[in-house]
Amino acid sequence: MNSPSTQFPSSRRMGIYEPAHLISMWGESFKGGASPNTGVSTIVGVETKLDDKSEESQDTSHGSLGPSKNYDREARKLSDKVIRRLAQNREAARKSRLRKKAYVQQLESSRLKLTQLEQELERTRQQGVYISGAYDTNHLGLPETVNSGVVTFEMEYGHWVAEQMRQTHELRTALQAHVTDIELRILVDGGMNHYYDLFRMKAAAAKADVFYIMSGMWKTSAERFFLWIGGFRPSELLKVLIQQLDPLTEQQLMEVCNLQQSSQQAEDALSQGMDKLQMTLAETIAADPLVVGSYTLQMTTAMEKLEAIVSFVNQADHIRQQTLQQMARILTTRQAARGLVALGEFFHSLRALSSLWAACPREPA
Repeated sequence: MNSPSTQFPSSRRMGIYEPAHLISMWGESFKGGASPNTGVSTIVGVETKLDDKSEESQDTSHGSLGPSKNYDREARKLSDKVIRRLAQNREAARKSRLRKKAYVQQLESSRLKLTQLEQELERTRQQGVYISGAYDTNHLGLPETVNSGVVTFEMEYGHWVAEQMRQTHELRTALQAHVTDIELRILVDGGMNHYYDLFRMKAAAAKADVFYIMSGMWKTSAERFFLWIGGFRPSELLKVLIQQLDPLTEQQLMEVCNLQQSSQQAEDALSQGMDKLQMTLAETIAADPLVVGSYTLQMTTAMEKLEAIVSFVNQADHIRQQTLQQMARILTTRQAARGLVALGEFFHSLRALSSLWAACPREPA
C-alpha cells in the first residue's frame, strides 16, 4: 500500500493548509487499512455539510428580505405623511398670503377714502361753512385743521383691531383642533407681525401728532386707564400672560421673571426721562415774559423739546416689541399661540368693558 504521502501530496508542497482534525482523520483511515475511497467519502461528507451550510446561509439571506420589504413600506408611509404635511403647510401659507393681500387692499381703500374726505373738507372750508374753533359736522368730530396723518391712523387702526380679533379666533380654533406645530408657527408669526405693524403705524402717526398718540384718544376709555407713553406696560402684561401659560418649566419661569425685571427697569428709566422732559418744558414756558424777545425764544425752545417726545413714544414701542420677541423665544410654539390668544382676549375684554361703561345710565347730579 502506498504511503499517504504518495496518494495525498503534502499540503506544504501544494500551498494548502488543511485543518488539523482533517489531517488526523485521514491518517486514522489509512492506518486502519481502509481503502482510499474511505478517505474520499469522508471528504465528500465534509463537502456535503459545507454545501448544506451554504444553502442555509442563502436561505437565511433570502429570509432577511422580508424585514427589508417591511422597512420599505414603512419608509413609503413616512414619506407620504411628510408630503401631506408639506402640502398642508403650503396651503396654510397660501391662505396667510391671501389674507395679508386683502388686508393691504383694505388699507389702500382706506387711503383713497381719506383723500376723498380731505377734498370734501377743503371744499367745505372754501364755502365758509366752518366757524373758527367749531367742530366738523360730518360725525367724525374733527377740528377745523384736519391732520391727515391722524385720520389715516384712525382708519388703519380700526382695520388693525378687526384683524386682531380675526387672528385671535383663528389661533383659538387651531389650538382646539390640535393642528401641527408647523401650521401653528405660521399663525404665531402672523400674529407677531401684526403687532409690529401697529408699532410702525404709531411711529408714523407720532410724527404727525405726538400728543394724539400720547393721549391715547385712539383707544377706548378702559384701555386708556392702563396707558403708559402711548401704549401698554410690557411688565404689567407679562403678569397677565404668566397666569394663562401654566404650566411653565423652571427654566422658562426663570427667564420670564428675568424678562419682566429687565422690562420694568427699562420702563422706569424711560419714565424718569419723560418726567425730566416735562419739568424742563414747564421751566422753559414759565420763563420771565417781560424780557424783550423772550417769548419767541421760549416757543422755539419748547418746540425743540416737544420733538423729543416722538423719540420717547418710539422707545416705549421698542420695549414692547422686544418683550414680545423675547417671550416668543422663551415659549414653545403652542405656548406662544396661547399667549397671543390671551393677549387678544385681554384687549377685547377692555374694549367690551368700555362699551358697557359708556352705555351704563348715569344718575343726574
